[in-house]
Amino acid sequence: MTATAPQHAGRGARKTPASPAAGSGGRTGTVRRSLFRALPVSPALVLLLLFLAGPIVYCVVIAFTDLQLTGQAQESFVGFDNFTRAFRDEAFLNAVWLTLVFTVLSSLIGQNTLGLALASLMRRASKPVRTLTGGIVVTAWVLPEVVAGFLLYAFFRREGTLNAILDWLHLPSQNWLFTLPILAVSFANVWRGTAFSMLVYSAALNEIPKEITEAAEVDGASGWRRMWHITLPMIRRSIGTNLMLNTLQTLSVFGLIWVMTRGGPSGRSQTLPLFMYEQAFQNSLIGYGTAVALLLLLIGSLFSVVYLRLLRTEV
Repeated sequence: MTATAPQHAGRGARKTPASPAAGSGGRTGTVRRSLFRALPVSPALVLLLLFLAGPIVYCVVIAFTDLQLTGQAQESFVGFDNFTRAFRDEAFLNAVWLTLVFTVLSSLIGQNTLGLALASLMRRASKPVRTLTGGIVVTAWVLPEVVAGFLLYAFFRREGTLNAILDWLHLPSQNWLFTLPILAVSFANVWRGTAFSMLVYSAALNEIPKEITEAAEVDGASGWRRMWHITLPMIRRSIGTNLMLNTLQTLSVFGLIWVMTRGGPSGRSQTLPLFMYEQAFQNSLIGYGTAVALLLLLIGSLFSVVYLRLLRTEV
């Protein structure tokens, strides 16, 4: 009787390994598909490298030289001399301090708080009130920075609108741009930039379900308790994003302060952008001014890292 072949003869057979050519072909196909998918965004990437990364790299190179705007035949490499000079310069340290004061007053406290307050009040106001208030606030935002600077200069100057109102109320007046210049420019930046925070918070508040706030009202929670325990926790990501964008924008404010005070009197409103401009274009120290610009970029990066880490912990 002839033995029949096992039905599962191939079960214990060794599997033939895939050939290297097949593996390399698969990897090549994957690379090709990745390159094909990246092709539509390649023009944007080239533009970013050309107009964003390129100038930053060029500025980093200049910051380590003694390049001057006039009176120099050829620049030379000086290493970290520009940076050590900055930290030994009292005017630079004063500009750093005023930049932090200006940012905290006008961005972290002023624009953020006032924008949230306006968004909350406009949510409960009637439509005509919302339209009028929103139009006034947004108009201040869309004005060119130079125009806004002239308007606030006319408001705070010795013969300006603010002192006229104080005289009419029989209250003491003063030259605000001389006695309190950093507070005057901070108020000007709040007046001009609050609209952005208001729009961000208006969109965030509209995303809060009405059932939650109505349930809190039924339970007897006051307005402040609802704001602290319900509204703020639910819009915390919008708060972090708004703070980051406002901080970066405030750190780079130049035209508003330049028109109102030009950094004076005696450097009492000279923030880092104005100090950088003075060193680079008035004193012709391009290398030193560029080093100050990189330090300003570093400060902005530190703020961004802090905000991004805070946002990441909330996910």
